[in-house]
Amino acid sequence: MAYASSESADQAVDSRNATTSAKIVIAGGFGVGKTTFVGSVSEIVPLTTEAVMTAESAHVDDLSAVPDKRTTTVAMDFGRVSLDQDLILYLFGTPGQDRFWFMWDDLTHGAIGAIVLIDTRRLADSFGAIDYFESRKVPFVVAHNIFDADALYTDDQLREALALRAETPIIRVDARDRASTKEALIVLVEYVLMMIGAGN
Repeated sequence: MAYASSESADQAVDSRNATTSAKIVIAGGFGVGKTTFVGSVSEIVPLTTEAVMTAESAHVDDLSAVPDKRTTTVAMDFGRVSLDQDLILYLFGTPGQDRFWFMWDDLTHGAIGAIVLIDTRRLADSFGAIDYFESRKVPFVVAHNIFDADALYTDDQLREALALRAETPIIRVDARDRASTKEALIVLVEYVLMMIGAGN
C-alpha cells in the first residue's frame, strides 16, 4: 500500500509539472513584419522560407511603403517560445501575398489563436487577415507594428477603420523587440483563455 501511495504522489507531481504546447499564427499583409516578429521572439533559430524578390513580382507586390524589402515569405515562418516552464508556443508566420493564401488553412489548422500585424500606412492590407480569422471564429488580437516613421492612432480610430468587434484586443508592438513581441503573445494567450472561460 505504501508503494501505491508513493506512486500516486509521483503521478500527481508529474501532472502538475506537465508541459502544455499551443500553436499560434502570426498573420497580416505583405511586408508588415511577420518574419521579423517570429525571429525576434523565437528561442530557436527560426525556420524561414524567404525568397529573393524578382523583377517579375514588381507589378504584383506594392513596395511603396517598404522600399528596402528584398525578400518575401513564400510558405511560412516557424519558431518556438516558452512563456514559462509549463507553456510552449509554436509560432507559424503566414505568407503575406494573396497568391500564397491557399496555404493559410493548413497553417491555421489546430491553432488556438492568431496575432494580426497591421501597418497603418497600408490598413487596407489588413482586412483580408481580419476577415479570415473572424469567419473561422479563431480568436485573434490586432497588433499595430510600430515602425520608425509610423504615426500613432488611438484604439478607437483603429477599431473604427478596421471595423473590429468591441471585444477584439488592439495592442502596440515593435516586431524587432523580443520583450514587445513576447508581451503580445501573452496578451493573446490571456485573451484566448478569457474567451474559453466565457464559453465562446
